[in-house]
Amino acid sequence: MSPTATRWAARNQFFCSGFIFATWGVHIPTVKAHYGLDEATLGLAMLAAGFGALFGLTRASRWIARFGAGPCARLTGALYALLLAGLLAMPGYAGLLVLLAVFGMVTSVFDVAINTEAAQIELLDRQPLMSGMHGMFSLGGMVGAVSGSATLAAGLGAAWHLLAVAGVMAAAIAGFGHWMLPARHTQSAPSQEGFRLPRGALVVLGVLAALGLIAEGAMYDWSVLYLQQELGSPQEQAALAYASFSAAMAAARFGGDALRARFEPAVLVRGSALLAAAAMTLVLLTDSPWVALAGCAGVGIGFANVVPVLFAAAARVPGIEPARGIAAVSAAAYLGFMAGPPLIGLVARVSSLTFALGVVVLFALALAMSARHARA
Repeated sequence: MSPTATRWAARNQFFCSGFIFATWGVHIPTVKAHYGLDEATLGLAMLAAGFGALFGLTRASRWIARFGAGPCARLTGALYALLLAGLLAMPGYAGLLVLLAVFGMVTSVFDVAINTEAAQIELLDRQPLMSGMHGMFSLGGMVGAVSGSATLAAGLGAAWHLLAVAGVMAAAIAGFGHWMLPARHTQSAPSQEGFRLPRGALVVLGVLAALGLIAEGAMYDWSVLYLQQELGSPQEQAALAYASFSAAMAAARFGGDALRARFEPAVLVRGSALLAAAAMTLVLLTDSPWVALAGCAGVGIGFANVVPVLFAAAARVPGIEPARGIAAVSAAAYLGFMAGPPLIGLVARVSSLTFALGVVVLFALALAMSARHARA
């Protein structure tokens, strides 16, 4: 199997992951209206996905060690896509919570699998590739958000859109998965399989990843609703918040490997976080939806290379297999990702979504202040 085919197979998985996540993001207002939720109950639904993700992360390194990253990615990625079709088909709120918990579980395992694959390819090729892989995630997010916006504008039903995306993405993930690295490249001995809580350098990397993922996740989960609810944008325009954020993040990530080769991780993370804080401040202060969209793009550029830098560092901690390092840092990050959406929902319920999204600014500033620790 050629290295070029392997790299493009991994890029496809990142692209599909971003596309699926964007489709969920575009339809958050749809889910909110369909089930009659307020911000707090919507946040709790996202919390269910977070709990599912944490459970998946405790199993991810074990499964990858046993079966390899490719087979795990094919199975969990296809399930991740197919679950989209059930978002509006649950009999009630309880059913939605169960679906989102499973959604979170398969998402987290898929995420660890494809990041383990990317880290192994980077080691084999001996050149930075992780930012470009994450750029494909952002590109998928942009395409998913734009196509979702166009679908809504054309009047196609949300349920049909979700069903179509589920089928196409599941087929793409399963098909391209056959060109991923042979399983032996990402398997390890049984004594090395289990999940462990992060320790030492992994704790520091996990805390930094949590700061970045809370803020990044807030943009994924709440930016569309923010433009629709706080700035009065129609949903098809509001969906462009996700698209502008993802497009800018994709562009910055495609240039991120060159930046990683030139700048120290701490310098890159600090500058990125300060840019994100400034751009999010603009989003929250403006009354213009179009200025807010530009601000969302700035936030995307700012956060673009934070997670790739930290995940690449986690895969290189001495004495730790890449899958376990990434899973451990991901677990810490998902603790933040899990707490972020319901926290924003609860704060928005007692104040406003504008005030609640101020956490993006706060966590970006905290990340900038702590950037000196952004190394293995």
